[in-house]
Amino acid sequence: MTQEELDALMSGGMDDIHELEDEVTEEESVEENLASKIEEEVEEESKEDEVSSENEDETAHQLPMPATNENKMVHQLDEVTKESEEKASEIFDIIEGISNDLMEKEGNSQRVIEALVSNIELFKNLNIKFPDVAAFKTQLEINEAALLDANEELVTLQTSGDSIMSIMDIMQYQDIHRQKIERVINVMRALSRYMNTLFEGKIDDDKRVSSAQHIAGDSHTDIASTDDIEALLAQFGQ
Repeated sequence: MTQEELDALMSGGMDDIHELEDEVTEEESVEENLASKIEEEVEEESKEDEVSSENEDETAHQLPMPATNENKMVHQLDEVTKESEEKASEIFDIIEGISNDLMEKEGNSQRVIEALVSNIELFKNLNIKFPDVAAFKTQLEINEAALLDANEELVTLQTSGDSIMSIMDIMQYQDIHRQKIERVINVMRALSRYMNTLFEGKIDDDKRVSSAQHIAGDSHTDIASTDDIEALLAQFGQ
């Protein structure tokens, strides 16, 4: 019996004792539910860790990748630089064609504007001399509206030409990126040659004494076959 129950008993409040017992029961129930939830969360985290560990083990078994053309780093970078240069050349050709078309259309627009200006001048004079002829006034208004449209089209063509030039300037960075990749390739090849030189020996591999596949005291029983070793050496030789 707790101190609170004793105090309640001394004061003669049995009902208070029952209320205290109910509160204690509710608290115990809440604590049990909380403990159950914590256990479930721990179990879920443990399962997730096991799945993650299994995935890591599977990935580890897949490495190192075989030394094929699809996995050789320098080979892949060489393909990237080659394809990038080819595609960039194609893009430049297309942009140059668009730029030439725009310049041609600008020349056409200039000639149209000159013709409209001449027509406007003509119809102005005719409208002044023959104000009663409505056709002259109508044609004057039509040519003035056409001149406004032609000037707007010329501005659009010139703006498009400027945008094309900006695109060509931006594309110059592609060549810089290609040069950076080629520099990385050269460093990787230099490191590869250095490592090969560093591990060179005076004795040819085919003249070396064969290594023991299993030595006393080894904690593992997995032994690489001769074919596996030769395949591995062939990959490094490439």
